[in-house]
Amino acid sequence: MVKAVAVLSSSEGVSGTIFFTQEAEGAPTTVTGDVSGLKPGLHGFHVHALGDTTNGCMSTGTAKFTIVDKQIPLIGAQSIVGRAVVVHAEPDDLGKGGHELSKSTGNAGGRVACGIIGLQG
Repeated sequence: MVKAVAVLSSSEGVSGTIFFTQEAEGAPTTVTGDVSGLKPGLHGFHVHALGDTTNGCMSTGTAKFTIVDKQIPLIGAQSIVGRAVVVHAEPDDLGKGGHELSKSTGNAGGRVACGIIGLQG
């Protein structure tokens, strides 16, 4: 079993912790989290390719969630460990919104919090 964690923070008062667990290579990854300081409503949730938050992530509710997904492994060549998880201001339209950004970003709006996914001991 592999476990990872991302501690989210932002200059806008959004904070939280996201936990990732994968039992074995090829098994789905379970993601649980608790994020506070969000504006009410839906928010996009993405894993970004790079874990570089040196320039920040580029509001008063809480999101608690559990996600199980085979596309975000902790083990193997496509591991998300070391990448960044980002919470966006708006919901992700899954590329179906018709906006010019729908296919590339899900038109999810600005970044309101982020953290680097690291192994958990």
